[in-house]
Amino acid sequence: MMKNDVLFTPTQLGSHVLKNRIVMPPLTRSRSTQPDNIPNELMAKYYTQRASAGFMVTEGTQIEPRGQGYAWTPGIYSDAQIEGWKKVTKSVHDAGGIIFAQLWHVGRVSHTSLQPDGAAPVAPSAILADTVKVFIETAPGEGALTDPSMPRELSTAEVKELVTLYAQAANNAMKAGFDGVELHCANGYLVNQFISEHSNKRSDEYGGSLENRLRFLKEITQAVADEVGKENVGVRFAPLFATTDDVRVYLGLVEENPHETYIEAVKTIENIGIGYLSLAEADWDNAPDLPDAFYKDVRDTFSGTIMYAGKYSVEKAKHILNLGYGDIFGFGRPFIANPDLPARIKHDWTFNDVDPTTMYGGTEVGYADYSEYSA
Repeated sequence: MMKNDVLFTPTQLGSHVLKNRIVMPPLTRSRSTQPDNIPNELMAKYYTQRASAGFMVTEGTQIEPRGQGYAWTPGIYSDAQIEGWKKVTKSVHDAGGIIFAQLWHVGRVSHTSLQPDGAAPVAPSAILADTVKVFIETAPGEGALTDPSMPRELSTAEVKELVTLYAQAANNAMKAGFDGVELHCANGYLVNQFISEHSNKRSDEYGGSLENRLRFLKEITQAVADEVGKENVGVRFAPLFATTDDVRVYLGLVEENPHETYIEAVKTIENIGIGYLSLAEADWDNAPDLPDAFYKDVRDTFSGTIMYAGKYSVEKAKHILNLGYGDIFGFGRPFIANPDLPARIKHDWTFNDVDPTTMYGGTEVGYADYSEYSA
């Protein structure tokens, strides 16, 4: 056996058999065609280059126009967007890959310039997101980071309409040829805003107790499972037990009792019976691992496939797999720079370094032009 062969044993994910345990996780790249945030041939090329992953999850894909918090990210609510995604899924399937769409709504992490008619972003409560930047277009093909705008609180009726929008987006994803969907419930975005005691100060059935704060998660997960089949659904959380002042990708908020909050959230989706749970760990330099008790409780609570991601090394993935805590593992930046990442891991080949200046927006450069390994 080669030393990394443990990551190449086939594993089940819902109705799919994955050829390896190496996942391309959701990675915002902001390359959709403008106007109207339409997926395109360049995106099809990028995903197809990486189709040797056990499976792939797309970049966050907004379920409706109000769901956008960053310029040039793709949507999945218009006919043109569905047609664009069909190019991606067909190309990936022709290459033998499996691909899920990540359904995204940023909630308060947005700016009036990204919202329909310049309106305020929507959120569980009218509380400003003050520890994150959003990315807005300043001229065609040019953009800048800026502070989010003050959101307005959703009415109870509007929350229920959003549940319907999630179900419709999931239906659109299947029309576009995806193998399943992942609900983005992490990183301080809309679903996380409902879950968090810091951002949810509602007095209706969606606020107050932890059970109420988990209600939106429960309703959208059930609605999407009913639409596409529960085995074709994943949910992503980012359970933070520590924080940092570093400038970083937005990871959300630390709850007063993160263990209780997220084990209850996991119980909620376990009761629905979805295919997989994805947990994004803190990814800043020297960030602590999740507590051992949390890893164990997650495994004891959730019966489906468990995925971990967040600056994972091959060694850490093998360690978590050997402990029995996780089944599949997301490698973000390595997959950006190494389209043939599984082969590099299998043969212990060196990795290309990622170019941080071409991560968001732009052309094929730093996106679809990274080389495969050659000795």
